[in-house]
Amino acid sequence: MILNVDLAADVPIYQQIRDQVVEAIAHGALTEGSSLPPIRTLAADFGINFHTVNKAYDLLRQEGLIRLSRKTGAVVTAAAADQLIPSDWTARARTLLAEAVARGIPADEVLQACRTLLDSFGTTRQEDTQ
Repeated sequence: MILNVDLAADVPIYQQIRDQVVEAIAHGALTEGSSLPPIRTLAADFGINFHTVNKAYDLLRQEGLIRLSRKTGAVVTAAAADQLIPSDWTARARTLLAEAVARGIPADEVLQACRTLLDSFGTTRQEDTQ
């Protein structure tokens, strides 16, 4: 897995790291048991403070996507759907959908974009399996 950090981006660095790890899990580049680089190593590679990487890893741990231990480091876990905090996920989705509505993007285009993104992660929609 290759992480790219844009130090000049509006998105905080810890959020960029967190988001890229989540996407790597969704794409299957990181699977259960995959190790992430040590916090200090990743920080040194990017030339950033190790607390920034630690914050990203801690968010992933809180979300149930990785486990952290002194012995094994950061390791991807099998996250079950019930581990996701529904109100948090719903709030983030609500904001993104509100942006689409505010920009006048038609609902069918938003739904198609969502389907396309889900398909890019190799997911199977429930309506396809029933």
